[in-house]
Amino acid sequence: MTAYLLRRLGQSAVLIFLIASLVALFIQLLPGDPAYIIVGETNATPERIAAVRRELGLDRPLYVQYLDWISSVLRGDLGTSLTSKRPIAPDLAKRIPRTFELIAASMVLALMIGIPGGVIAARFRNRAPDYLASLFSMLWISTPVFVTGTLLVLIFGVKLRLFPATGYVDFGDDPIGHLRRLVLPAVTLALLDSAVILRMTRSSLLEVLGEDYVRTARAKGLSERRVLFGHSLRNALIPVVTIVGLQVGTLLGGTVLVEFIFNWPGISSYLIAAINQRDYPAIQAVILVIASLFVLINLLTDLLYAVIDPRVKYG
Repeated sequence: MTAYLLRRLGQSAVLIFLIASLVALFIQLLPGDPAYIIVGETNATPERIAAVRRELGLDRPLYVQYLDWISSVLRGDLGTSLTSKRPIAPDLAKRIPRTFELIAASMVLALMIGIPGGVIAARFRNRAPDYLASLFSMLWISTPVFVTGTLLVLIFGVKLRLFPATGYVDFGDDPIGHLRRLVLPAVTLALLDSAVILRMTRSSLLEVLGEDYVRTARAKGLSERRVLFGHSLRNALIPVVTIVGLQVGTLLGGTVLVEFIFNWPGISSYLIAAINQRDYPAIQAVILVIASLFVLINLLTDLLYAVIDPRVKYG
């Protein structure tokens, strides 16, 4: 187990380094000049733009900029924003917990809906509950999150006024207000994720229910409830854990539209602002953080297999 963990950590470090290098390369291909945006259209003389480029270090060769950035990252310094002139790391440190809170809330809701729904669909295969579960999953899988979010804002925020439509307040300032503002964006993300989890739980459980040891358990006279929850569900959860890990990783970069719709000040909204302003250090830092978290989440997902199924061994 220790050797496997060390090997995976080494692979993850190499992968993150490659991602950082590719990000630093492709960021330079973005159209637009950050110096022009900072100067502004009215003051955008060639001399002024050249002066700003020298000040920001954008006139140096690309490999020099890359080496400076990589060396700073290795020291734990994500750089300074070109537009705000503030260190990037503290801004991300404030925003990452907000995005994780949104992801965690949505994933808890998705698991509460998806796993029981998948179990019911598998238990009543080709009957009314199964058809209803399939209809639910197909509906939300095929509906984009910006459509779902907009509908929830219009219905529950504007029409019924049950929840605030947009905005954010710190939990310490107003706990109830914070949680009420969390509901709609979390539900928006949860509906899509719950549909994916439901379909995976159903298909995985149906496969396990066809195994020989399940038929043996039934032949011994065990109740269907005990067969389902005592012998089948735990083994069926391994593919579900994989899907959940991938979904959590995907949500790190997939909350962009939801944070924009609900004005939730997370890491994705910070990335959008950085792209609009051609803030290269901020873009590189956000993508590097998202990629690193995605790699680590997938590593934790692999390690969870042994917790769910002790038969899983790591060489």
